[in-house]
Amino acid sequence: MRKVRKSQMKLGEVNIADIEFDLRCRDEIPKLLMGLQYIFCTYELRKEVFKILKKIIPKETDPDNGRLGMELWKILVLGTLRLNCNWDYDKLQDIANNHVKVREMLGHSKIMDEEYRYALQTLKDNVSLFTPEVLDEINQVVVKAGHSLVKKNGEEWLKGRCDSFVVETDVHYPTDINLLLDAIRKVIVLVARLCFVFDVDGWRQNKHNLKRVKKLYNKARKLKRSTSKNERQKARRKIVIIEAYQAYIDLAEGFLWRAKENIKTLNGMGCPAVMRLMEIEGYIKHAERQIDQVRRRVIEDKVIPHDEKVFSIFEEHTEWICKGKAGVPQELGLKVCILEDQYGFILYHKVMEKQTDERVAVPMVEETRKRFQELNRCSFDRGFHSPSNRERLGKILDELILPKKGRLSLKDKEIEHSEEFIQARYQHSAVESAINAVENHGLDRCLDHGLKGFKRYIALAVVARNLQILGNIIQQRELKRLTRREKKYRLAA
Repeated sequence: MRKVRKSQMKLGEVNIADIEFDLRCRDEIPKLLMGLQYIFCTYELRKEVFKILKKIIPKETDPDNGRLGMELWKILVLGTLRLNCNWDYDKLQDIANNHVKVREMLGHSKIMDEEYRYALQTLKDNVSLFTPEVLDEINQVVVKAGHSLVKKNGEEWLKGRCDSFVVETDVHYPTDINLLLDAIRKVIVLVARLCFVFDVDGWRQNKHNLKRVKKLYNKARKLKRSTSKNERQKARRKIVIIEAYQAYIDLAEGFLWRAKENIKTLNGMGCPAVMRLMEIEGYIKHAERQIDQVRRRVIEDKVIPHDEKVFSIFEEHTEWICKGKAGVPQELGLKVCILEDQYGFILYHKVMEKQTDERVAVPMVEETRKRFQELNRCSFDRGFHSPSNRERLGKILDELILPKKGRLSLKDKEIEHSEEFIQARYQHSAVESAINAVENHGLDRCLDHGLKGFKRYIALAVVARNLQILGNIIQQRELKRLTRREKKYRLAA
């Protein structure tokens, strides 16, 4: 049974509308909680958000019967807190169990719920119920609520700024031999566990086997090609390297053969752990691919095409990205494109899977216009330019700021040297501030697993960032009101 929010308050519980915050506090937690408080206390917004939150209830769950699960409002509060403050689940658990204001926002009574504690796995399971689609709908409500506060009378149009950045995945630096080590390690550990459970011989010394693999791996990775000018010495060194790599490959192939034989035995016994067997077979395929690439690169002295390379066996969506930044030769992750308005709200975002900037320019504007029809201007960097983009975006937007690559024609010079274009280009750089903000509030490195988890992580970070901006607007308004009141008291005294 799932409820968005319980209707009956408990003894000692503070009404969310009555929660007070330190208006002079500059930390992100009060700002986020004030944004959530505004959503909850505005009836139309609360009704709309609660309706959207019901979509995360699993289809097989009866919302009205059975054991009571975590309230959906609590999931939204905890999920946005985690991303906005860039915490892992351990930190989130400690804050949820001990932070007074957070517990008041979650609806816990100081008298009735003083001993109530959140379990770590409970937080993980519930926050992962969100989907990018549900979070996108909530984000639209939050942004429209913010616009209602900041838009001045007669101001209708939105001016967008679009740019992309890299969100890193939680992976180590990849080489073909350490990826092979990852795959072999998982194969040995998982097969040994299954064989122990179903009483199959052959993996009693699995810890010793792992040490053997790591010993040969360390020997291979420490060997470097000779830089000597003596060809005979270079040839001897090359032979030593090939022998070390060959020994590493041979040992890995031996364990893979044993694992395949054990899988056949377990299948013959009618092993019920079908998903676990499929997982092991997946790691075996990873190991076989890495063995093939190591053999081709080291022994056959061939170059491995970039398209054949995998940069993590656990986060297979990871890409090798070179953006040409000073001091950052490459980044491991996925590019994310965001479109921000003049008020600092992120209107829309897109995870770019094997896409370049010029391929997402038109979809970004089209999807944003579906959500916010008042968008009439958008600025881009040169990386988003193509002749077709300029033509298509010119039909969608009233004002397009899209600098051209390469040499400019007389017509292009006239456009890009105009005062309006130059001013818009200066304003475009503000999107870097938004990118830096989201990187500091969760999007420096994605801690969730899988492509689905990556997209959920990004969407939740965008919602959390917009809620923080909304809370900051409310905080500054209340602070100005408080300052004026204090000034009147001082003058009266």
